[in-house]
Amino acid sequence: METRFRILQCAVFAAALAGCSSASDNPVAGSGGTPAGGGTSTAGGSGSGGKPGTGGASATGGSSSAGGSSSAGGSSATGGSSSAGGATGSGGKTGSGGSGSGGSGAGGSGGGTMPAGGNSGSGGAGSGGAGSGGATGAGGVAGGTTGSGGAAGGGSTGTGGAAGAGGTTAAGGSSGADGGAKDAGSDLGSDTGSTTFDPCPATGDCKILPLGDSITWGINYGGGYRIKLFTHTAADQKNVTFVGYDTGNPPTSTALSNLGSASSKWVGKHEGHSGWTIQQDDDLVTGKSTATNDGVNYTGKKVVADFGPNIVLVHLGTNDLNLGQASGAPERLGTLIDHIVADAPDALVVVAKIIPLPAQAAGVTTFNNAIPGVVQQRTSAGKHVIVVDQFSALTSSDMDTVHPYESGYEKMAVVWYNAIKPYLH
Repeated sequence: METRFRILQCAVFAAALAGCSSASDNPVAGSGGTPAGGGTSTAGGSGSGGKPGTGGASATGGSSSAGGSSSAGGSSATGGSSSAGGATGSGGKTGSGGSGSGGSGAGGSGGGTMPAGGNSGSGGAGSGGAGSGGATGAGGVAGGTTGSGGAAGGGSTGTGGAAGAGGTTAAGGSSGADGGAKDAGSDLGSDTGSTTFDPCPATGDCKILPLGDSITWGINYGGGYRIKLFTHTAADQKNVTFVGYDTGNPPTSTALSNLGSASSKWVGKHEGHSGWTIQQDDDLVTGKSTATNDGVNYTGKKVVADFGPNIVLVHLGTNDLNLGQASGAPERLGTLIDHIVADAPDALVVVAKIIPLPAQAAGVTTFNNAIPGVVQQRTSAGKHVIVVDQFSALTSSDMDTVHPYESGYEKMAVVWYNAIKPYLH
């Protein structure tokens, strides 16, 4: 047990180092290594006696705790003398491990919704031994000759007692099977949807809707982050296509030729509109827009309902700040998210902390700091919404005073890809 715990510590430490370097080195994979994709729960065997296991390491998620609305628990396995409740994971709601009856009595069901830390493995039936689970992390299961609650961070939580570990911890990479993906900046990165949440079809293309302003359109580089993102998905043989009415600002022939045979699958559709605010894009979703942009008349169009995207990428707020509309911007962003979810309840909505805007530096900080809370409200209600940190990905050399250069769009693409890769097929 001590050896396995040390190995887990090393894995978490190594994954954390990988997550720190992802923004500068532009890795393809999510920070923290190979996404766990939910982890593999291993059923605990029959534990008898033995020493109490120790609590798992708690991995936090940057400005918010990993796991979103992290209620600890799962089902308590049969306890020894008693099953101790888990300690509260950082940032989450306090859950309980359930109380087991003495002897071979069955423990009660743990309270709360399973957090995004992954699937908890089940503890074995305990006979004898001390029933306390130590300091179990959020989402752990106390049971049998109880062991740790596993890691409360971005990977799957291990099980206690003589039971096998519940999965591989992927700190900073993909969360467990609860449907959340950690973003590259270690922000809030999970949703509390079904443990089988899978927005993309098993076969065929996963439809991605890029929704935003000129940064989504791609000023300074044809195709913007979209062609860079497609380059990564094509390299990994992931099946994606972009949807939207707008086809403005296509990539250069050189960029397309660099795709090789994958260039035949490139679709340059999007909903990025130069100078537009959160409200203007919200009007595209609700069908209230009467604007014409890039030759498209949006009267009567509802871009989410019309295309039924599987994933929506949202980078908005820059023009609200530039136009002196910072007041209420987080609330307007929340309303936009609600409208997207209403029209595509089974889609994954990925919301970005916006890239730097030197002329409105203080406003950007205030706005970006509010975004995790906006998303958390929806996540707690069971919506499939996550945050990515585009702000930290770019430096001043990657952009002009507002828009990225090619290097900046590449960094944005890596952040998007790290977030959505666990859901692609």
